[in-house]
Amino acid sequence: MAVKLIRKPTILIFMMLATVTTTVSADFGTWMHRQKMAYYRNQAWPDPFNEADAVQVVQPFEIMKNNGWRTHNTIGHALFRAGDGALLASGQNRVRWIATQSPTARREIYVLQGRTQEETKARMASVREAVAHYVGDGVEPTILVTTTEPSTTPGAIATKINRDRIEQMALPKLPTTTASGQQGVTQ
Repeated sequence: MAVKLIRKPTILIFMMLATVTTTVSADFGTWMHRQKMAYYRNQAWPDPFNEADAVQVVQPFEIMKNNGWRTHNTIGHALFRAGDGALLASGQNRVRWIATQSPTARREIYVLQGRTQEETKARMASVREAVAHYVGDGVEPTILVTTTEPSTTPGAIATKINRDRIEQMALPKLPTTTASGQQGVTQ
């Protein structure tokens, strides 16, 4: 009877060890691979992460650059004639500059959406016509509709701010003494 008791637990222990060892030996290779990868990653640090860090640092500035170009290339309400959506002379100049002078990667024209659908269509047709005159056989800029109005200041207000700034500037004044301490030109 004692032999039978020893055999059952022994057989159970042997079976448990056989299953555990098979699992352990299969996971040992994976574990060893992970250890080697961690070792080599630590040895190469920080090189694998420099590029990703640089991209994350530059990304907000790239977004700001894109938004700035988008604002600059937006043809707003003031550059169209009210009612029929025809480009004014200043709008023609802006379209010409974007189509011919802006960097090739930034040649996108954003047309500010009109008050009605018909006005927006007229604005788009007017910009397309102007682009056709300026581009000729070259690559035409992309023309898109936007709802984001660029922040601008009316000319009268900008002129007033500029004149006020000039009036408040201190008058230029020559020094009363020279660098050596002698009496200067002005007294």
